[in-house]
Amino acid sequence: MPNQEVIELRSRIIGALLQNVRDRSRLSREECAAILGVPVETLAAYEEGSQAISLPELELLTRFLNVPLSAIRTADTLNKMQEENKMPSPRMYLLLRHRIVGARLRQLRSEANRTQQDLADMLECPLSTIIEYELGKRPIPVAELEVVCRALNVPLSYFLDKDSNIGKWHLLQDQFELFKELPPELREFVLKPINKSYLELAMKLAAMPAGALRNIAESLLEITF
Repeated sequence: MPNQEVIELRSRIIGALLQNVRDRSRLSREECAAILGVPVETLAAYEEGSQAISLPELELLTRFLNVPLSAIRTADTLNKMQEENKMPSPRMYLLLRHRIVGARLRQLRSEANRTQQDLADMLECPLSTIIEYELGKRPIPVAELEVVCRALNVPLSYFLDKDSNIGKWHLLQDQFELFKELPPELREFVLKPINKSYLELAMKLAAMPAGALRNIAESLLEITF
């Protein structure tokens, strides 16, 4: 295929992926065009593939849309992101989560040998409110949940969603924030595919008992000296 045909085809593909991401982000062409400092007609041409977008523009726009650059360059990455970010039914999600939070509250209270009346006194609310909280019939406010967590000596994370796509999304964001706090040279080391075997070895060593690690260290010393 001649290069010009390849360029035109890639421009159409990139444009379609760009429009898909923008639509999922619920942002208008006007908003995205303003970010790039171009007329709306130019952005429309980018999405239609009749005009090719530059790499710097694509870098800026994907940052604004909060998606990795690879999501615009390959359909596989976009499809994977769409599957991972698929939102559950809000009504069903909240219904289930309120019940889970209530069940965990009941379990936590029981393990701490506290009664429902104890929680009612703690939160200065009627006993019926605590009963509804534990049954998931009434959402417990975050501020009240924080008071319970402090009193029963558990982190708020005890109640966090860790199973659904929403919970996994929040967990990934937290992990990314921790990753950003690593020294730059360590982040660079982790991101290099060639260092994967070293990271896997480190994980295996971290999982070993202290005695076994001492034996390995002693063996290395014998070899060295």
